Amino acid sequence: MNRIEALFEKLSHNGQKAALMPYITAGFPDLATTAALIKEMPQCGAGMLELGIPFSDPIADGPVIQSSFTEALAKGLKHKQIFEMLADIRREVEIPIAVMVSYSIVNRLGPEQYIGYCAEAGVDGLIIPDLPLEEAEPTAALIQKAGLSCIMLVAPTSEVERQNQIAKMSSGFIYYISVTGITGERKELPAELVDNVARLKEVSGGKPVCVGFGISTPDQAAMVSKVADGVIVGSAIIRRISEAQSSGPDGIVTQVSQYVRSLVEAMASA
Repeated sequence: MNRIEALFEKLSHNGQKAALMPYITAGFPDLATTAALIKEMPQCGAGMLELGIPFSDPIADGPVIQSSFTEALAKGLKHKQIFEMLADIRREVEIPIAVMVSYSIVNRLGPEQYIGYCAEAGVDGLIIPDLPLEEAEPTAALIQKAGLSCIMLVAPTSEVERQNQIAKMSSGFIYYISVTGITGERKELPAELVDNVARLKEVSGGKPVCVGFGISTPDQAAMVSKVADGVIVGSAIIRRISEAQSSGPDGIVTQVSQYVRSLVEAMASA
């Protein structure tokens, strides 16, 4: 049982509500700030963390996250640096960390080698949004062989049979995309979200379901936490990092921490 599986086992055993999963872009605005943010997230009540690996041609990320990728890559960010940072912070941070990474990156380095780097650095799961279900089995097998979770995405438009197939392929948790299209803050989430998550959980085989895309306010996080096992928030965090850059690393950590705490508090009282 890796850290992701242990987290949801603990939540279930204790009868606790959903875990908050903040998303942070690796290397934005720099790796030192990324490390400081990761170290602070457990203190804010986050249950796990999603770390975005910058890529020049993302397929599902909206303008806020795309901009963070562009800035990180412009500074010459290297994969080796990300893995070294993760291995270093693992001495202090116990919460699960999943990386969201394009299959182009995984394939370029070689799936077995990339997954090995992740395992050595203390990563607990991989989310590969551009890896089709029909081609995922070899990579999923390598991920699970390394003791990591293979976290697959389910879209609102996925038919029940496809959801069932994705659920069987997934481990750790299933990532449900709350809205069609790209990532980004939404004023309102789809009215059918609650029913869609409930239906997915019926075919999930007991695997946790976490919801991401579009969630940005404490009220939205609280609403989603009533039906999901995890709430993923990304663009709203990256926007706050961007807006706080002039205040330096300490200012960034302070502003993001305050926001994450507001989400956790809202979920706890839902």
